[in-house]
Amino acid sequence: MTPGFEPPTSEDLATVAAQLGREPRGVLEISYRTPDGVPAVVTTAPRLRDGTPFPTLYYLTDPRLTAEASRLESAGLMREMTARLQSDPVLAQAYRAAHESYLAERDAIESLGTEFTGGGMPDRVKCLHVLMAHSLAKGPGVNPLGDETVAAAARSPHLRGTALPADWPGVDEPDPEGDTP
Repeated sequence: MTPGFEPPTSEDLATVAAQLGREPRGVLEISYRTPDGVPAVVTTAPRLRDGTPFPTLYYLTDPRLTAEASRLESAGLMREMTARLQSDPVLAQAYRAAHESYLAERDAIESLGTEFTGGGMPDRVKCLHVLMAHSLAKGPGVNPLGDETVAAAARSPHLRGTALPADWPGVDEPDPEGDTP
């Protein structure tokens, strides 16, 4: 067992397996549970049992959230965020800090000898699933673009208060797409 982690229960692992449609690999803990009590983000080992590197420290498992992250990706949110990274040095620095924090956390478990973290960090946005998982696992204030992704997803009334915290910062801001309240 990795120090500092509370291992998931057999019920947690069964839920995650049902969510993923396969047995989960390398799960160290459940790092975020939804307000309705469902495991939704797992912390994974940097290296699987067979030695395969697995750099994604936080993995989104709840199908409601993975579907919403995919919807936001399809709506062009990644392109918009990447463009903002190029023009907003304050945002770029905060995103780089999120990358460095993610890397330090993973390396504290086991270093993979790489600067790759996930989600496109630190220079672009490549996967909202990873960014959402990072923000949900760590809470608001660590990953600015992950926080924005969670806020955008939480504007959906069927997710707010069930799969996502109702009080997530930014959730009350207007939806730029105008398709949710």
